[in-house]
Parts: sequence; structure tokens; C-alpha cells
Amino acid sequence: MRGAGRPDDLVFDQQGHLLYSDFYNGTISRVNANGSVSVLLSGIAGPEGMVVLSDGTMIIAEQRTNRILMLAPGAQFPMVLRTLPGTPSTAPCKDGVDGIGYDATTNTIIVPDSPTGDVYRMSLDGKNLTLLTSGIPRPVGAAVDASGTIYVADECGGAVWRIPPTGKTTRIGGFGMPDDVAFDHHGNLLVIDLQLRIHALIRLSLTTGKRETLASKGFIEPQGLVVDSHDNIFVSDDYANIIMEFKPL
Repeated sequence: MRGAGRPDDLVFDQQGHLLYSDFYNGTISRVNANGSVSVLLSGIAGPEGMVVLSDGTMIIAEQRTNRILMLAPGAQFPMVLRTLPGTPSTAPCKDGVDGIGYDATTNTIIVPDSPTGDVYRMSLDGKNLTLLTSGIPRPVGAAVDASGTIYVADECGGAVWRIPPTGKTTRIGGFGMPDDVAFDHHGNLLVIDLQLRIHALIRLSLTTGKRETLASKGFIEPQGLVVDSHDNIFVSDDYANIIMEFKPL
């Protein structure tokens, strides 16, 4: 898809439509079956990561305010679920909340609070916020595996952090600027690395540690990452105004 705003984070709705946030235009849009685009929400102060729940409720990270919003099914306007502890600033690596993730094992939202370097677990109603780990330079995207282990992209620390349900948080280094993470259907971790010299979609085997670059040409600034039910990988490039689809071989 090309030429429909500046796509950032990606998610699928319950009908299988691809949704994308547009930080610069303050919108969230849907890609329809015929390829057209419908704007679902506008006026958001820097929309970033999204989670769509089983009932169609959408949870949205609003970066400029460092808030988590909720759009109920059929609602025209979102409500504020939670204002996060961090305060965004123009200092390096201190932008507000970016990507968020859903933990199906606990029915909660994983929220990296980017300005503070903390990662929280938030209840779906926003009332409970539990600190999981601290000290990450800039936690952004988050993904959770079937066992409840959380993986967080660290954009300013060149790493992905592994947060198990019990035990010690560990760092997986050797990246440039990881911006988003997701799992494919084989249990591999996919990582978007937006550092200029890398600009790649990387697959990491969590079993063997092997890393493969799946795509590295044609990106201007790769951002969002999502995998559909057929193991097709979608990557957004907000500066190129495109969403690319990579099909399994």
C-alpha cells in the first residue's frame, strides 16, 4: 500500500483489516479489502502503538501526552485509560510512550514507559499499573509469547530485553535501533531495526540465537511490524508512506 499518510504502528482488527497509526497526522486508519483507506480516528496527539481486544475495543498509545487511550466499539471518541508516570521531553531518547503489547496469558496490556525506562503491566480498565522492570534506555515496542515472556525493543540501547513471568530480566544485544518486535508462527522473534546503517527486518531464533536479515533494501525509515494468520509480515515505512507485505517462502 502506498500514499495514504505516514503509517507507523500496525495491528489487525477483529475482521482482519490492517490498521495503522499516523503519528504526524494524528490519525488511525483502516486498510479496506479493496485497498482503500478509511480514517477511523483523528485529533490524537501522536498516536503510536495499538492493541485490539477480542470485543473490538482498541487500546492506543498517545505519545505526546504519554497516555493510554481506549476506543470502545461504536464510539466516536476515545477516553483516557491512564496517564503514565513519565514526562516526555525533547531530550534524546525521552519521547513519550511508543509501542504497547497484549499479554494473552494475563489479559493485560504491556506498556513500556519510554521517558522513564520502565515497563509496566496495565489492567484493561487502566486502574492497575504494575512495574515489571526498570533501567531500559528507551523501551518502545513489546511482544509477548505463549508462555507470558515479554520481549521489549530498546531503541536507544541497541537491544531487545527479555522479561520472563518469573526470574531475571535479560538483555539481547547486538542491534542498532530496534523499534518494534513481533512473533511469527514458528516462535521466532521479528525485529525492526531503524538505525540508518541497518534499516532491516531481522528474524531471531530464540532457540538457537541465529539471526537472519529478511529485508534490508528499499526502506527509508521502517517502523511498524505485524504478522497475519498466514505468516505474512507487514512492515510500515512512514517516510516512504508505504506498508510492505513479505510472504513466507
